[in-house]
Amino acid sequence: MTTANELLQLLAHSREYTQYFAELGVETIELSSDTKPARVSRSLPETLSTESSVKVSTPPQVETHQPPMKAPVGSQLSQLPSLFGELAVPQPPSLQSAERVEDVWRDIGDCTRCGLCEGRTQVVNTFGNLHARLMFVGEAPGADEDAQGRPFVGRAGQLLTKIIEAIGMKREDVLIGNVNRCRPPGNRQPTLEEAAICRPFLFREIAAVKPDVIVVMGNTALRNLLEVREGITRVRGKFQDFRGIKVMPTFHPAYLLRDPSKKRETWEDLKKVRDYLDKLPPRTE
Repeated sequence: MTTANELLQLLAHSREYTQYFAELGVETIELSSDTKPARVSRSLPETLSTESSVKVSTPPQVETHQPPMKAPVGSQLSQLPSLFGELAVPQPPSLQSAERVEDVWRDIGDCTRCGLCEGRTQVVNTFGNLHARLMFVGEAPGADEDAQGRPFVGRAGQLLTKIIEAIGMKREDVLIGNVNRCRPPGNRQPTLEEAAICRPFLFREIAAVKPDVIVVMGNTALRNLLEVREGITRVRGKFQDFRGIKVMPTFHPAYLLRDPSKKRETWEDLKKVRDYLDKLPPRTE
């Protein structure tokens, strides 16, 4: 039945978007008051089979526009432009900035801009070579990072060091940071609002350092830097662009610890980064 198939496709797309927003940390999405909600006789199962039988008495009225969405209460995101209605990802500053990284850190200070400050030990700023050609960006500090005040110093950080050395560089040659600078409780993923509050400082650091390549590790870093809906598995290994800077998405080292079979794919991604950097002329500071 054509109508039933169309409804199933609509439900499948809705489920895909719901999973995407959940990965970003969205906790609530409110529909605008002028949108009439559809009547649902019972709650649908979380895993809806596309082969299920659905009976529809009358064709559903499908709006041709996507209703605006709102972030959780207290968010500052609703006034910013976005590909997803009012669910916003702010644009980074111009890469012509004359600001220094130290200026960004001074502005961050003993940050209390979001609730993560309540459970952290200390702010974990980006660390490494402030003139680096290569920058790595992850999600947020873990327990080891929160204790030591530096990003990627735990088991995942040790693996990252090996990855860096495998492409012929040293850890002190690169710059390493995260989208968020405070450890989320239980190492959970930062919420959309938490990332939105902290992310502008990362953008300012990038504008100050102007690396030639940024390696984004994992879905959180990918989506916060590039504003894409696809997951890391689909886009990894393909150079993207961030304000004229090459960006290589790849797996997060913590994920590689859980699934070592992905190390080969990560190695292929980093070889492309190495080969690209090798072709660039020397930097004149």
